[in-house]
Amino acid sequence: MTDIITLADPRVAAVTHDECGEPLVDLREDGRLRLDARQADDEGSYAHLRVGALQRLVRAQRLLPAGIRFLVVEGYRPPDLQRRYFEQYAETMRQAHPDAAPERIRELASAYISPPEVAPHVSGGAVDLTLCDRTGRELPLGTEVNATPEESAGACRTDAPGIGAEAREYRALLRRVLTATGFVNYPTEWWHWSYGDRYWALLRRVPAARYGPVDPPRPPA
Repeated sequence: MTDIITLADPRVAAVTHDECGEPLVDLREDGRLRLDARQADDEGSYAHLRVGALQRLVRAQRLLPAGIRFLVVEGYRPPDLQRRYFEQYAETMRQAHPDAAPERIRELASAYISPPEVAPHVSGGAVDLTLCDRTGRELPLGTEVNATPEESAGACRTDAPGIGAEAREYRALLRRVLTATGFVNYPTEWWHWSYGDRYWALLRRVPAARYGPVDPPRPPA
């Protein structure tokens, strides 16, 4: 089994970014993708993606079988929110591993929440999603979106053993259509896919990320 490269890996931080300047777009206004509100924030940041990532996601949706659609849970995440999520989970790891060194805590936390300085969601190029039927009913992919390694007994990993055949087939379907349009998966989270960020650049072996950290979208005037 190939070793997983976590977002705490120094190779991710070493990737530079050559910001392309694509704007964030609001999926609620675009209307081509079904959006779930479980991660909704007051500013609506969760509903935004870079325009290039959105275009690729729409193309990937067209590759899905009839009657199946993406259900987008979260796209862009403001840096302050990313930092808060990371620190909260790092504290959980400190309590579970009181003798672990800070570097190990960072590594453990990064298996579930990205360090803020390299976070794909902060770039606007990452999306957490699942599959649903035409009525919006979620299909079974083995765990809930955002299930932690602890509560899912590791089943949140994309290639986790022991999940049912139906969930495995749906995860394979996600992999087929999203990799076909240029996305990469974070292998500790079956629902997390990204394009254009540092992690994508490292895995795709391109010279630099297309998307760096981006400011939150401005509220309507």
